[in-house]
Amino acid sequence: MFGAFERKVAFRYLRARKGERFVSVIATFSLVGIALGVATLIIVMSVMNGFRQELLGRILGLNGHLGIYAADSNGLRNYDDIAERVRKLAGVLSATPIVEGQVLLTSEAGGATGGLARGIKPEDLRQRPLLAGNIRAGSLDDFQGEDAILIGTRLAQKLGVRIGDKVTLVSPQGRATVIGTVPRLRAYTVVAMFEAGMNEYDSSYVFLPLPAAQIYFQLRDAASQIEVFVDNPDQVRPVTQEIVRALQPMPFRVLDWQASNSSFFAAVQVERNVMFLILTLIIIVAAFNIVSSLIMLVKDKGRDIAILRTMGATSGAIMRIFLLCGTSIGVLGTLIGFIIGLVFCLNIESIRQFLQSLTGTQLFSPEVYFLTRLPAVVNPNEVVQVVLMGLGLSLLATLYPSWRAAKTDPVEALRNE
Repeated sequence: MFGAFERKVAFRYLRARKGERFVSVIATFSLVGIALGVATLIIVMSVMNGFRQELLGRILGLNGHLGIYAADSNGLRNYDDIAERVRKLAGVLSATPIVEGQVLLTSEAGGATGGLARGIKPEDLRQRPLLAGNIRAGSLDDFQGEDAILIGTRLAQKLGVRIGDKVTLVSPQGRATVIGTVPRLRAYTVVAMFEAGMNEYDSSYVFLPLPAAQIYFQLRDAASQIEVFVDNPDQVRPVTQEIVRALQPMPFRVLDWQASNSSFFAAVQVERNVMFLILTLIIIVAAFNIVSSLIMLVKDKGRDIAILRTMGATSGAIMRIFLLCGTSIGVLGTLIGFIIGLVFCLNIESIRQFLQSLTGTQLFSPEVYFLTRLPAVVNPNEVVQVVLMGLGLSLLATLYPSWRAAKTDPVEALRNE
């Protein structure tokens, strides 16, 4: 497409010579703008992807993909039979009976905080990789009996407790006595601590053996819900319909993760789309810089264009020379931005730690962002889209200045010299 003559002239024009420094500086800023725009888009999109994937994995890894609840407050009486029937359905990985309730947690050290207590069978707890694979202290072998409790590491810090210490659970649903309603209290021994990596879970969730939770929440021989995991969380709706058909006409209700967390993940998706549009403006501004630098270059090279035309160069050759000048800036800037973006994403957590140690401030607070580390998941399709957009905008930015150069009248250009 581009001949040797056109390439040679174009690259000679791109090199700054005496008296042409200003045009070269503008071209450099255009290249830097394209590179920063492409790199920033790749980094932000990857971080948003990682943020969504981490949240989805941790939320679903601990709460299940859908839950089967009783129609009233008495719980599910025949929960083992229901769980066994659900496990036999296609697409279901597991079905786990759960007892759940809000509690106030206190310790002998004087700490107090609200939390969520969940009762689960020890064998089912060991099947949860997010918990069983992240035990930081103690052992799940001791998670049995009526006084054992498993708590998060951040919750342990709040309460000031260690393995073997006592944690008291206070239920808002007290016992009715002759002197009135008395809060229900029970002390449990901390046998293990977990760190799921999500601040909400590590700082507010506690786990009890299922029989102990049934006694505490006064749900003997009943469960609050049955948590179900499926093989494909994005296709949870068909499994939900199968469960409804299999359990009818029992009184129950089913709530999947898409319904219970729809507003949250919709907000993440909206934020991601808005960030994409805002950061695209960086590339557009850099493309306008290419337009201005090429227009100035065309004006500065008016005499050269006239001489080339009188020597036999066609208007198409002149247009290709300036197209090559502009696209070279865009291609080089896009390539640099692509490399910077990928390198940054692959080392984003190390970079965050370095910046935190350098500035002495916390750049990614787990209390605000839910996660304890900064995730980044590179989507090849999105990276290709960003690169193609950078190249496309760079090419479009060169069309008008190149056309102006090709339409330059050599007679008028030499007359004005």
